[in-house]
Amino acid sequence: MKKVVITGASTGIGYASARILTQKGARVFGNVRTGETAERLQHELGELFVPLIFDVTDEPAVLGEAARVGELLGSDTLDGLVNNAGVEVAGPLAYLATGEFRYQLDVNLLGPFIVSKAFLPMLGADPARNGIPGRIVNISSTSGRIAGPFTGAYAASKFGLEGFSDSLRRELIRFGIDVIVIEPGAIVTPIWQKSDTGLVEKFRETPYANALATFEKYAAKEGANGYPASVIGNAIWKALTAANPKTRYTIVPSRLPNWTIPRLMPVRVLDRLVARFFGIEPQIRSGRSATSPSPNNRPEA
Repeated sequence: MKKVVITGASTGIGYASARILTQKGARVFGNVRTGETAERLQHELGELFVPLIFDVTDEPAVLGEAARVGELLGSDTLDGLVNNAGVEVAGPLAYLATGEFRYQLDVNLLGPFIVSKAFLPMLGADPARNGIPGRIVNISSTSGRIAGPFTGAYAASKFGLEGFSDSLRRELIRFGIDVIVIEPGAIVTPIWQKSDTGLVEKFRETPYANALATFEKYAAKEGANGYPASVIGNAIWKALTAANPKTRYTIVPSRLPNWTIPRLMPVRVLDRLVARFFGIEPQIRSGRSATSPSPNNRPEA
């Protein structure tokens, strides 16, 4: 029986993954943040689901639940850790509150760091445990490789997660623990529904109001036409069980226009096309050339 920890198991990819893994006979330790959600998932997913209650940014709480998992495992190793919990903070970076940017990094980047450290002994870093070393699966995004406008905070967290994963994988060769990254494109998941509404109103007094209206429509359309979360759940199962897993699985609807072509295109060309698509027009300046420094931004003598 596989034994796997999944963070962010209450909805979306985490919930779909927990359901798929329990259906395949795995014992899933699923992280949620409230007792009410824990009871709901216990009822829906059955005896193979064991709820863990913590916020991924709360290290003492994570360590406490990790210790409980260690006791439940006895002397066995953990087969997998899926770092899935995440949020999406959207908005133009020039006008985004510093606290929101920090929150984005705390959940999506610091969270996997805290959780991975807590469960590494059970995955095989502790030589006293019996069994084959486990695997870490980090849920990144295509935004971890291609950064679009108005998702800069999210992209920063996912670019960071990509680098974190590569470094961790190379370090954990010491213990035989593999690290695999899954990069979903558009997925039908509540993360977009929670984060991408109300942007126009929130940033109405900025130069990006019109472009944000286009962005909201685009995000809603992509989310509605994306893959179901179960597609990522099946990819997670493959990453945990394949004899020779890839280091990355990129799962993108309409792969050619949404992934292949943008990654082959010259960056400056892609910049212009993206700006034109969202209506991000260059500001027309009066009274001085576009290259002249503003009065408040002149270099010191």
